[in-house]
Amino acid sequence: MASNDYYQLLGVDRSATADEIRKAYRKLARKYHPDVNKDDDAATKFSEVQEAYDTLSDAEKRKMYDQFGSAGQQGGFRGNPRWQQASGFGGGGFSGGESADFSDFFNQAMGGRGDQSRPATTQKGQNIETTITVTFMTALKGGSEEVQTADGTASVRIPAGMESGKKLRLKGKGHQGMGGGSNGDLMITVTVGGHPLYQRRGLDVEMDVDLSIVEAALGTKLSLPLPLGGTIDMKIPAGVSSSQRLRVKGKGAKVSEKKVGDFYAVIHIVGPTELDEESKELLEELGKKIPNPREEA
Repeated sequence: MASNDYYQLLGVDRSATADEIRKAYRKLARKYHPDVNKDDDAATKFSEVQEAYDTLSDAEKRKMYDQFGSAGQQGGFRGNPRWQQASGFGGGGFSGGESADFSDFFNQAMGGRGDQSRPATTQKGQNIETTITVTFMTALKGGSEEVQTADGTASVRIPAGMESGKKLRLKGKGHQGMGGGSNGDLMITVTVGGHPLYQRRGLDVEMDVDLSIVEAALGTKLSLPLPLGGTIDMKIPAGVSSSQRLRVKGKGAKVSEKKVGDFYAVIHIVGPTELDEESKELLEELGKKIPNPREEA
């Protein structure tokens, strides 16, 4: 299955829509999830598919991948001048402004005396503001990301349970201070990427579970992959309704031992779209025997 082409890994065309990419990944993720698939190479295949989806599901990363290929996944994007220009990195392209050279300012302020005189006051450097996008799983489990600073790159720790819109601070990684003043800080707004299987509601994690009308009517038992690893054998009760949420306590995002979310299986009942004549007749007979919910008092 190994391939350098992310589109081939997911089995989609290069013109595939975001929804087609998500559906393809969702299918493969379920197939190769190592907690479900016990083949020796399942974990490797799952990792390859995850990497492909993380890139192609992000509009900016996909655009860069289409231009520069998979080499960018090991830092090639940020090392490429064209990518730096397109993304705003590497040239002071942060919203906090370009890194300033204050020598001319000092020369003018001190009457053109240049280095012969020093400014009388110190001033802290300006903060830099930037935004990074992390994967769903990095935000859920925690990890680290490389970010661009005024003078290079730095590693920032992503705490477990990180939510979109939250900010992180790297002290001293902003613009240089004047007259011996301290450097400003790097203020990082975090955006969390999506996932084909899971959705977040704060610390709670939800997973859509499709059921046939028979499974919904009679009940069933399913093995579901949990977001933090492992699986759970969930009993689906007979007569379950669409949009019903079945909870597994303490299996959502985990910030600390006392701050843990829950996992929810969100039920979706899917009716058949194609039926042969015999199946239609059976359903029509069944329809005469079961109550119509719209007619119930």
